[in-house]
Amino acid sequence: MAGIKKNVVLSDLLTEHTELIPVVNRFGIRLGVGDMTIEKICRENDLNIDFILSILNVYLDKEYDPGKDLDAFDVSLIVDYLKQAVENYMQASVPNLEKHFTPFIAMSGGENDELKLLHQLFYQFKSELAEHLHQGLEQINDYPNELLHDLKNIIIKHISGNYNQNLAYAVIFSITALEKELAIHNRLLEKVLRPKLRELDSGHIEHLNHAFADDHKFHEANNKLTNREIEVLKLIVQGRLNKEIADKLTISLNTVLSHRKNIISKTGIKTVSGLTFYCISNGYVSPGDNVI
Repeated sequence: MAGIKKNVVLSDLLTEHTELIPVVNRFGIRLGVGDMTIEKICRENDLNIDFILSILNVYLDKEYDPGKDLDAFDVSLIVDYLKQAVENYMQASVPNLEKHFTPFIAMSGGENDELKLLHQLFYQFKSELAEHLHQGLEQINDYPNELLHDLKNIIIKHISGNYNQNLAYAVIFSITALEKELAIHNRLLEKVLRPKLRELDSGHIEHLNHAFADDHKFHEANNKLTNREIEVLKLIVQGRLNKEIADKLTISLNTVLSHRKNIISKTGIKTVSGLTFYCISNGYVSPGDNVI
């Protein structure tokens, strides 16, 4: 396809390629751009047009080579962009897949061993993707999507027994969308980030590492349930009352209430049904366990 130029009207481009809407949003460009060209929008928002065009072209065309355009912008721009993209994957794309995947497993009952295996594969993929965030820029590899490919193939080719077919469709479509996002992300690593990093010394790369990796570690650490909170959570989804949980774990009622408050704060989930889905999707309980 022909490369995107600075005189292209952005609204026309977004109408034809709606998948670019979240991309331009990461640049701070919101919808309602009227008939302005990319050049005018970049000028009004103080954006580096060479960087914007490089990202858009690499996103849409796997054969596109930004070449000397890479010299026209600083590496910090691509690091910031990729950081926002990763946050979007972990806070929107993966949860969207999980929103379909969890009821697909839970509502199909606990008798289907194949679905239990699918749940384990999804949890493994989610863990690998989160762990990938901890890599520094010097050794960053492509984002893993082999397990996503396997999940989709198993559902299409090999799944049997009782399951909700409509939810299976939703899972397949969500997996396909995430696969495409990760493939494009890997392309940006190959064609934009790595060539830019080759220009830098180790000191500059170390400085960028803090911006790319450490923020994610802090965010994840703040939202990770403690072992005790997981114990309380598993009892909650079993239908235990607060006093029963306190007696079972030999802790005070106030401590149970404090744990419940922390669980809600970290997961963003308030209902027992929602927490049950959360437990299943994170491997704390299996669909066949005694949960309500």
